[in-house]
Amino acid sequence: MLLKLVTIWFVLLVMAVLNGSVRETLITPRFGAFTGHIISTVLLSAVILLVARVSISWIGARSTADALFVGITWLGLTLAFEFLAGHYLFHSSWEKLLADYNIFQGRIWVVVLLATLLAPIWATRSR
Repeated sequence: MLLKLVTIWFVLLVMAVLNGSVRETLITPRFGAFTGHIISTVLLSAVILLVARVSISWIGARSTADALFVGITWLGLTLAFEFLAGHYLFHSSWEKLLADYNIFQGRIWVVVLLATLLAPIWATRSR
């Protein structure tokens, strides 16, 4: 199960990068940065739900506990990639990386993280 859930997480990673590219090239120029981030967040969350729904059987999550394991692992991989690659590979400051978590500034990135955590559970229960 672990190899399969990591494989699907890489699919999600590619989808997130594509989502960011679409946001920067198409959505933000048309709607602005603030609205662009909101649209992008909703789109990526929907993609995560769809990928989880399509892949959860293949991953082998049969119970809510299995699905929670998948969600926690996906969330951990996402946070590790975001902060480690963001800081050490892309040279973003810690302040910039943490700015996406400031809901008081209208940043709703946490919605993507919640979708990442909960999508496998929803997908397992909806089968």
